[in-house]
This record gives sequence, C-alpha cells and structure tokens, in this order.
Amino acid sequence: MKKIEYFTQAPDSPKPLEKSVFRTVRFNEIDPMGIMWHGHYAGFIEDARVALGDALGIGYQDFYNHGIVIPVRQFHVDYLASLTYANTYEIRARLFYSEAARLNYDFTILDKTKNIMARGYSVQLMVDKNQNLLFEWPEFTREFLAAWKAGTIKKL
Repeated sequence: MKKIEYFTQAPDSPKPLEKSVFRTVRFNEIDPMGIMWHGHYAGFIEDARVALGDALGIGYQDFYNHGIVIPVRQFHVDYLASLTYANTYEIRARLFYSEAARLNYDFTILDKTKNIMARGYSVQLMVDKNQNLLFEWPEFTREFLAAWKAGTIKKL
C-alpha cells in the first residue's frame, strides 16, 4: 500500500520527529459488533501525540505553563481495518517541521505484524490566554526549534 504523506516539507526542512506508544483495546472501547468504536481512535492518537510532545519539551503542560493552549484545528482519520478487543496496537506519531506556529502531526496505527490499521493527521494551533492566535512560535520553543533544525535532538 502506498504511503500517504499528509504534509509537504521544504527540501531543507528537518526530518519529522517520531515516537510510538502501545495501547490495548479495552472492553469499554468496543461497540456491539466487537470492534473499537471509531470515536475512540482519537484517544489512541492523543496518547502518541502527548508522548511525543512531552519527550520534546513541547507538550500540553509545557505550553500551558507559558500561557498558551494548543487546540486541535484539524483531525482526520483513514480507517483501514478494525481494531479489536484485547489486542495491542502501536500508535506512531510524527511531528513535521513548520515555520508557522502550528503542530503538524501525522499518525499510523499498526497491529503486531505491522499491518497499517489506520492513519491520519492532526493540526494544532497556538493561542494565548486571551484567545489570540499566535503567528510565531513562542519564545520557550526557540531552543527546541534550533536543535531540530541543527539535527541535534537526542533520540526519542
């Protein structure tokens, strides 16, 4: 199956940063057909996004501590195969570089044999405590961005 790229990158942009988490489908997440209800995919994806942001020092709490919230602006899922009860899946999140003040994540959900079960993306914007949209990355992220551009971010 051809890999879908949701975000285009300039040739000189640093490579996406990636982290995986593993989740098992719980009984309360399945529907009467025995598969995970589509609305629960957001929670799986959120777990990977949070793990990656926290590992990089740009997680929800980091932004919040600097008076910034990062609401989801776009969220898209391509459901390719059903997740089923008691099975564990890998959720891989990748953060794509952007000069704009936004977080562009794509994600892939894989089964134990690395079959792609779902994939998609989310975009988060940055808003100050007065609900003003930020157009530049906040000061506290500048060191992280410089390290990303320089290729000196430690292995996640």
